[in-house]
Amino acid sequence: MIQTTLVLGKSALDREQTIASELANTVAANVCQPPQKTAILLEGLGSGKMLLEEKDNLIVVRIAAGCLCCSNNMIMRIYLNRLIQQKPQRLYLSLSTDTHLEQIKQFLTAPSYENILELTKVLNLNPIMT
Repeated sequence: MIQTTLVLGKSALDREQTIASELANTVAANVCQPPQKTAILLEGLGSGKMLLEEKDNLIVVRIAAGCLCCSNNMIMRIYLNRLIQQKPQRLYLSLSTDTHLEQIKQFLTAPSYENILELTKVLNLNPIMT
């Protein structure tokens, strides 16, 4: 099972910084173990800075902004399937909004992915409204 983390909200750069921080913390915690192969699907383009770049055990894919359960559903499905074929141990999905969070969760746990992906964490960077 591929351990999957959703990173939602704020800007593309904020989400990318959050993922970079998560990766750094994971590497620091597993100093003696070989690095896990990690795939990252980033929705939206940052401000020109690219904090995450492909290297040995890191696969980074950037796609245009758009709702991944509506208008960009096919794009997400294609790139997600391509990433899965590369057999990563971890997957980060960076999404610009949490508007359709339940639909995204359903998509990731649907029969086509239920034995492949394990949604382990949701990091919502949007401030909680009271």
